Amino acid sequence: MQSAAPLFSSSSRVAGLSPATFLPTSRAEMAALGWQQCDIIIVTGDAYVDHPSFGMAIIGRVLEAQGFKVGIIAQPDWHSTKDFEALGAPRLFFGVTGGNMDSMVNRYTSDRRVRSDDAYTPGGQGGKRPDRCVIVYSQRIRESYKGIPIVVGGIEASLRRIAHFDYWSEQVRRSVLVDAKADLLVYGNAERQIGEIARRLDGGALVADITDLRGTAYLRRGMPAGWVEIDSSELDTPGPLSPPVDPYASEEERKTALAPAAAAASTAAAASTAAAVSTAASSNMAPAASEKIVKFYRKVPNAQRERSVIRMPSFEQVSRDPVLYAHASRILHLESNPGNARALVQRHGTQELWLNPPPIPLATADMDAIYELPYARRPHPRYAEAKIPAYHMIRFSVAIQRGCFGGCTFCSITEHEGRIIQSRSEDSVIREIETIRDDVKGFTGVISDLGGPTANMYRLHCKSTAIESACRRPSCVFPGICPNLNTDHAPLINLYRRARALKGIKKVLIASGVRYDLAIESPEYVKELATHHTGGYLKIAPEAIGDGPLSKMMKPGVGSYYRFKELFDKYSKEAGKEQYLIPYFIAAHPGTRDVDMLELALWLKKNGFRADQVQAFLPSPMATATAMYHSSKNPLKRVSRSSEEVVIPKGIKVRRLHKAFLRYHDPDNWPILRDALKRMGRADLIGNGKQHLIPAYQPVGANRAAPMRPFRTQHTGLPKSGRAGGSSRRGRV
Repeated sequence: MQSAAPLFSSSSRVAGLSPATFLPTSRAEMAALGWQQCDIIIVTGDAYVDHPSFGMAIIGRVLEAQGFKVGIIAQPDWHSTKDFEALGAPRLFFGVTGGNMDSMVNRYTSDRRVRSDDAYTPGGQGGKRPDRCVIVYSQRIRESYKGIPIVVGGIEASLRRIAHFDYWSEQVRRSVLVDAKADLLVYGNAERQIGEIARRLDGGALVADITDLRGTAYLRRGMPAGWVEIDSSELDTPGPLSPPVDPYASEEERKTALAPAAAAASTAAAASTAAAVSTAASSNMAPAASEKIVKFYRKVPNAQRERSVIRMPSFEQVSRDPVLYAHASRILHLESNPGNARALVQRHGTQELWLNPPPIPLATADMDAIYELPYARRPHPRYAEAKIPAYHMIRFSVAIQRGCFGGCTFCSITEHEGRIIQSRSEDSVIREIETIRDDVKGFTGVISDLGGPTANMYRLHCKSTAIESACRRPSCVFPGICPNLNTDHAPLINLYRRARALKGIKKVLIASGVRYDLAIESPEYVKELATHHTGGYLKIAPEAIGDGPLSKMMKPGVGSYYRFKELFDKYSKEAGKEQYLIPYFIAAHPGTRDVDMLELALWLKKNGFRADQVQAFLPSPMATATAMYHSSKNPLKRVSRSSEEVVIPKGIKVRRLHKAFLRYHDPDNWPILRDALKRMGRADLIGNGKQHLIPAYQPVGANRAAPMRPFRTQHTGLPKSGRAGGSSRRGRV
């Protein structure tokens, strides 16, 4: 894999520019700092919290550390341009982000109902940001400042960087870069890209000339000189005669298949086998004047790989053809490893959307530097005493790593942060814990989490950098743990021990989700977790138990759960603690049949679980499972017209049924479950005995419309205190 310069190696710190307590949000705050103008203004859909768990704070502080004057416009009123003009025009550019969540996911449930709250807003108040935040904010900025460059980023822009299926409108939308009419899009966490953009613009470069940065997307017309184009924009285009030809076949295989034919067909290879294309005709196949014959090669020479670009199906193609959408999704995910990813291009009308390869992962020294910048670690004073729920949830937690190599198809972490784990040093983490202990108001001695996207991937990596750079697998742990993966949890165990040994630290909890298939590779880690770092219950995410849905989620089989539970229960008992695993499940995921949900309901009943609040599959932009949902194809395999069809539980009735199976104990769900069980030939599960799933009677007053709840799963036996050593009584069903 290519190396990259240290993040702050080319810092151009301005003499005398010291860090601000808070980045300014008003002209008065700018004046107090002695500023006439900001270099960069960040516009965000979240309230401004100066903490390293908030994207706008990280990007703002990184730019500040490189010598730039950065202002923040947080949750502006988008009904006019007034708030967008609060700080004046920046000298270099506007940075626009929807915030820590995609604005549509933040605003709507998986049933497309409007949420009543927003955890990233003072008071938890909903409605303080517009739908499709990045587009709206960018348009308002353009109204006021037509000549100022706009750079869009954050998770909303990352997950909408190419043409994408939008669940809320049930259609494929253009890249957000096109609709926002921005100049550049940065994807991923983007510290490296955003700093380089600022330096180049500061040096006099034009934003239109910044076309070579990894982790960026931009619009252009035509193809640049010197690039090898790999055409993967089609699955197959039948020629005048049969039989159809495998679109992934080599040139020799195609010649053999087409030998009897009078004319040839034009086809394209998938990203994993796509190759350089050149127009030619063979001596045995004279084409008609209107036909085009293309040659396909399995590989582009390594010398040309860095100058190769894969042409994806255009926006117009994927918007009308769900199978091509699945094909495009497969290309995108195959080209996600920074060690071997190639540039992608997707036509939108008359413009070419050019997507550069992912950024080089940050080194440990870079991670340390980012998380130890001078954050105030609290909300901006403008919010006074108003509670910002997201801040209160994370104010005593510490991020120790980024990235996830799990590859779960419903999750977008890999698309945003990458699958290569980027870890902080132990010393850096310990220093942050000490800062929380000494400086953060309200700290009582309990660190609420040491984790990241996953609790236990800290310092896990491929044993070979050469293999890591060449790998194109979407997951390091599915269908089984890769033999090249280092699963040593010793560094994480040592970090836990150092953290809890600090003076003034009473408890270190682990709230991030534990990847239990990895944890069972290290029984010592499970012992450490159960003995010292679990506060009565531990959340894990089997998501399903049936092979059908699990194979489409890329999640481990239920056997891994049983092994982890065995270890967790054993070590909890040895520690004298009554502790519980809280499993999370997803309803209505692609690949899930009614019988799978019935099997899960029976499993929940047998194991004494009651899902108090449940989670239904939400097709987020760019996720592999979303491509399944839209196309009914499986992009985990090569996509063709005849490739595997995936069962998709679509429609409000089937989604409600699948959620009802998770809450089989709720009388309001019994009528719909009785009907389903009769239809499925399982009326034997209806009755009043312990062997039955639901009773035959309906209580008076049941079957009322239930209020909407946030999604969560709880164990029936969880002590009400939520603490280990609580009541020994355990509820059963």
